[in-house]
Order: sequence, then structure tokens, then C-alpha cells
Amino acid sequence: MKKSKGIVVLLLTAIITVFLCYTAGIGLGPTGTGSAKNIKTGLDLSGGVSITYQAKDSNPSAEDMSDTVYKLQKRVEQYSTEAQVYKEGSDRIAVEIPGVTDADAILNDLGKPGSLCFITMTDDDGNANFSSTGSGYVLARSLDEIRESGSVVLEGTDVKDAQGGAFQSDKNSSREYAVSLTLTDEGKTKFADATEANVGKQIAIVYDNQILSAPKVNEAITGGQAQITGMSSVEEAQNLASYIRIGSLSIELEELRSSVVAAQLGEEAISTSVMAGLIGLVIVIIFMIIMYRLPGVVAGVALILYTAIVLITLNAFDITLTLPGIAGIILGIGMAVDANVIIYARIQEEIAAGNSVRASIKAGFSKAFSAIFDGNITTLIASLVLMWLGSGTVKGFAYTLALGIIVSMFTALVVSRFVMNALYAVGFHDEKFYGCAKQRKVFNVVGKRKVFFIISIILILSGPVAMAIHHNVDGTALNYALDFSGGTATTVTFNEDMDIKQIDSEVTPVVEEVTGDKNVQPTKVVGTNQVVIKTRTLSQKEREKLDNALVEKFNVDDSLITTESISSTVSSEMRRDAVVAVIVATLCMLAYIWFRFKDIRFASSAVLALLHDVLVVFAFYGISRISVGNTFIACMLTIVGYSINATIVIFDRIRENMKGSRSNLEEIVNESITQTLTRSMYTSFTTFVMVAVLYIMGVSSIREFAAPLMVGVICGAYSSVCITGALWLVMKRYYKKPVAQAVAAKNTAAPAKQNNNSQDTKSGKKNSDQPKKKNRKRVAERLAAQEAAAKENASKDENKDA
Repeated sequence: MKKSKGIVVLLLTAIITVFLCYTAGIGLGPTGTGSAKNIKTGLDLSGGVSITYQAKDSNPSAEDMSDTVYKLQKRVEQYSTEAQVYKEGSDRIAVEIPGVTDADAILNDLGKPGSLCFITMTDDDGNANFSSTGSGYVLARSLDEIRESGSVVLEGTDVKDAQGGAFQSDKNSSREYAVSLTLTDEGKTKFADATEANVGKQIAIVYDNQILSAPKVNEAITGGQAQITGMSSVEEAQNLASYIRIGSLSIELEELRSSVVAAQLGEEAISTSVMAGLIGLVIVIIFMIIMYRLPGVVAGVALILYTAIVLITLNAFDITLTLPGIAGIILGIGMAVDANVIIYARIQEEIAAGNSVRASIKAGFSKAFSAIFDGNITTLIASLVLMWLGSGTVKGFAYTLALGIIVSMFTALVVSRFVMNALYAVGFHDEKFYGCAKQRKVFNVVGKRKVFFIISIILILSGPVAMAIHHNVDGTALNYALDFSGGTATTVTFNEDMDIKQIDSEVTPVVEEVTGDKNVQPTKVVGTNQVVIKTRTLSQKEREKLDNALVEKFNVDDSLITTESISSTVSSEMRRDAVVAVIVATLCMLAYIWFRFKDIRFASSAVLALLHDVLVVFAFYGISRISVGNTFIACMLTIVGYSINATIVIFDRIRENMKGSRSNLEEIVNESITQTLTRSMYTSFTTFVMVAVLYIMGVSSIREFAAPLMVGVICGAYSSVCITGALWLVMKRYYKKPVAQAVAAKNTAAPAKQNNNSQDTKSGKKNSDQPKKKNRKRVAERLAAQEAAAKENASKDENKDA
């Protein structure tokens, strides 16, 4: 790069950085377009709309209620992946949607959950079920009579999904609008029979006694997929699809009440989290400059750009940001730092090897690429699977994580490269600006593997032991939060309008003292003096005690205090989705590592190390009694992404050092771990700093999230240095042992066989085992290779004994 071009690159980088920071901080235009303050935030950070539905059936079954909760959860995810749906009492369902303030608009958009069915034009006796009015269709008799006549061919529960949109017509290439239906297995059979018997006739879609549409059956539909055409616009098609989806609920619901609720964590949680993030970022940038000099400055620019781009992109794509989402951004910052550390450590190694600065910069980026690419792609695969299969919190975390990975790769591999080359071009040629890697003594990490394995086993087993003790003492193995176990919602009408900060400082301590629950979740109903206080499940005696305390402390009217049992916001179906998503993501990561490293032992040891980190953090939850809720899921997913990335870096170096090396495997692994030790320490330190500042400055709920995350970062560093390489070596040797023994046995038998052959030759007998002349050279080469392998294995065994 020429000097003039270098100056242009540096000026453009400075201008773009300032512009993006201004956009993320203040925004463009009078509305502040692109500003971080416009990012859609979750219920925990900004509040939203709460709607309570009641079942029309006075005694719905628990199974139907559970099924309805799950289907509603999937339905409201179109507004936000962080929307919550949970059961209140035995016949009510609460829907909470973050980031919105107009309850009426949501109700109109969501639709009224009613009954849905498909009916034929006439019954078997020829009696009409519906008729045309010219502008639409109406029922000719009551729906109960139509059901009795056997004219209902499909129920709402037989519809698996409905999507409205536009498509290109095969007949005249014009644009048409339609609803695509996907039926259940039972619905597929029913609809096949019904359409086959009604070809050329109409089948009406009835929703809450109103006919939404009456499409004509053109042919028998047997594949479980159907299309309703004839809509005048995309909006009409989407509205009909919405009604069909919501009408496929297992039970009929009616709106009981709706309200706007304030943030669960309050404004203080947002301001302290932002401030903690900024302080952590500044500390990380200063650390990078101290350790890497000029490249550290480049890393600082890349991190600032990363943060600004992520905030602007969250805004642009309307991604809902919650506490777990913040975790994804923190992990992204850690991975962005990691990529820069890998590159700059490589540059310093090349300078220490005697290469010129220019050649070192080029080689540094080139040699670091595979580790950065594999580490980020592995984590990106995991995030895409979580996005695909997860729901709720898991999906929200996956969006922010995937976004962070893509942006961090761009800033590290593109922005950093251009800026580094530009700085060199303008005159920064001296080695002192870049630093030089110090020659480290190779640590015998693998030699102490038994000690590390024992430590890991003790750490992992401490979890079940602690859980067993707590189960006997407290009755629960883990301290489940409301998200997982459900609880009690106490609605209180105070005499004055309290803000969330006042509620946190005055009301929450009273509730905690009475209930002994340290995970109280107060939610203010906007525009009223009402506050909904969610706690663990309270007995009748505890409810009365809490009522008395509220009356005594705040002089509230006892008749204006109501309590209700609530289900977990993370339903069993959502937990199942999360588990399935994590398992599939792990298998996909294993397959990718296997593909890239061409060795299943790399993949399997990486997954075992990942499992090790998750189990150690899980043990920390069991020992410390930190609440297990939505943040638990986010924390575990963060550990999965962070752990696998650290492991990939060491495996990449082992793979590189094995090429053309005659050293034994133990030496190669020890050397690789020593060479990447700087990266492991620095990356873990910078990520730990980000989380630690969040822990120090954050509110109590954020501290409960940050504490296990810090344990996960430390554990990830420990496992990547002390466990992964040793695991791979053990697997490598284990699989080679039978081969080595076979070679040794064959070589032991070789001299005797040769003596017998010589005696047979002398006596004039031809040895039947002797190979033909044309194969003798090939056999000799194979025996020589086996002998060399046997000697190498014998040498390894001697080193091992020593």
C-alpha cells in the first residue's frame, strides 16, 4: 500500500468511526434514527403490554391450557422473540409483549382467540349451511345445528400453521394473494376425505360464528398442504392466516383485561448496564494498547466500530434487546477481542522469528485466519441452530450472538487489516511500535493431566452433591426462579402512584422480608396505582402475612389486594425446544470440527471440554443457590459459545505444529498450549473485565446473571489450557495402542520367521510364505515403515515412564 493510499484509508476510517458513533449515540434527524435509545427492549428493560385471557369453558383441562399457552407463545413471537405467555390460575392465560405501549392496537392485531372450523356448503340431506349476501357469506343456521348435521369437516386444532402472502400465478403470470395451510396428520386425512367429496363446491372457514372465506374446492387435496386464493391484498391474506392460526387453539378464549406495564428491572438497570459496558470497553482498549502498542490502538478502533455497528444493526433489524441479549453482545465483544489478540500475537511471533515488520503483518493475518474463521463459524452454526429451533429467550440470544459474530469477523479481518497496512504505509516501520513475542519456556501441561482431570471431576461432582444436600434441607435441588417453577402474583393498589425505582427501594424489601424470596419481580401497571408483585409460590398463611405487611407499611386497602397462582413463563415445551436446540447445535459443531480438522478426536474432545464447562457452571448454580431462570439459559448458551471458540484456537495451533514435525505428540501439544497461552489469558481477562464491571455496577438481577458468567469465563480458560489438549492426546494414544501392539508383535516374530526361511532355503525347500519377486519391494517398504513406527512408539513409552 502506498503512503497516499494509507492516508486516505486512515482518514476514511476516522470519519466512518465518528459517524457511526454519532449515529449510535445520538441518531440522525429529529427522530434520532439509528440511535441506541430507539432499540426495542424487552419487558425486563422497558415494559410493554399485558393481556389476560380467560377460557370460555369453565373447567378446561391442564393439557389443553398447556397446549394453548405454547401455541400463543409461538403466535406472539411475531411481535418479539422475548414475549412471554403463562397460565394464571386454572383458566386464565397472560400474554406480555415487550416494547409496545398501545394495548388496543395489539388486541386488534393479535385478534380475538375464538373457535375455528371448516364447514361444507350443505349437509347430507341438502340443507344449506351458509348463503351468499353479495358482499360476503352468512351462516344459514346456528353452528351447533351445523355440527349436529355432521357438516364440520375440519376443526381449528387440525391446522398446524397458516401463512399469508403473495405468489406468481401459473396461468397468467399475474400476482395473486393467498393463504397457505399446513395440516396436522389427523387434519390431513380429514381434509383429503372432505375435498374429495366436495370437488366443485365451496367449503367455508368459520371463525367465532363469522364466515371469513368460502373458497371453492378445485380438486381433492391429499398432501396435507392447501392454498386459499382470491384475496385482494397481502394484508387480507395475512389477516386471514392470523385468524386461522389463533383459531387453532385448543380452547376458546375471551379477553379479560389488558394494560401497559412498566419495566421489570427499572430504568436503573439500563443505565447501569450501559455505563458498565462503556467502562469495561475503555478498560479493554487501554489493556490492548499496553500489551500490543500500535496494534492495540487498531484493536481499540475495531472494538469501537464493532460496538457502534451492533447497536445500529439491532435498531435496523428491530431485534428486541433483553438481559440475555446483552449477554450475547458481551460474548461478541469477547470474540472480537479474541480475533485481534490472535492476529497481533501472531505478528509479534513473526517479528521474534526475524521477519520484517511488513512480512510479519502479512503472515500474522494469514496464519490467524484459520483459527478465527473456524472459531467464529463454529459458534455461528450454534447460533443459527438456536435461532431455528429455539423459542423465546433462546431465540433472542441467538439473534444478538449471530449478529455479534458476523460484525466481529468483519472488524477483525477487514477493518483491522486495512488500518494496520495503512499505518505501515504512512511510516510506522519500526519493530518497537509492534512489540516482539518473548520466548516462553514450554509448560508441561500434558504431563500434569491426571491432576487437572481429578480437579475437573471434583468440580463437576460438587454440583450433584450440593444439590442433594439442598434437596434434603430446603426441599429443592436448585433455586428455581419464577420463569421455571411458577409462583404467586399479588396485585396491590397503592394510595399513590409509585415509579419502579421507588417500588424497588421501598416495596420490594418488605416483600423479600416476609416471603424470604430474593427474586421478587414487581411490575407497575402504567396509568394506575397498581403494582403486580411476582414471587415464589406462597402458601395461604404466607399470603395473609404479606397482605398484613402491605397494609401496615403502606396503609393500602386490604380489599384491593388480590393474589393468583401463575405458571412458569418458560413452559415445558419451551424448555424442550431449548434442550433440543442445544443438542442439535452441539452435534452440528462436532460435525464441523470433524470436517475441518479431519479427525473425530479433535471434535469429540472439543465437545467434552464444552460439556465440562457447562457442568462446572451448573455446579456453581447448585452450590451458590443463584436463581435458575431465563438468565440461566442465556448464561449456559454464552458458555457454550465462548468455550468452543477458545478450544478451536488451541486445536488450530496443534494442527499447524503437526505438519512436518518429528516431535512426539506430547511435545507438540505442550508447545501449542504454550504458544497460545497469551491468547487464552488475554481474551479471558478482557471478557472477564466486561462481565466483572457489569457485576459490580449492576442491579441485583444483573449480578445474579454476571456471577455465573464470570465463573464460566474462568472455567473456559482453564479447560482450554489444561483439559482440551490433554483430552485429545489421550484419545489419540488410546486409538493407536492396538495398532502399536500389533506392530510390535509382528516385528518380534520377524527374526524367527527369517531364521526359518533361511533354514528352509538351505535345505532346498521353498517357503510358501515368501512373497513373489514383484511384491518383495513393496513388502520390504511396508516392514520398514512398521519398524520405524514401533521404534517411535517405544520411544514415547520410555518418555512416558520417565
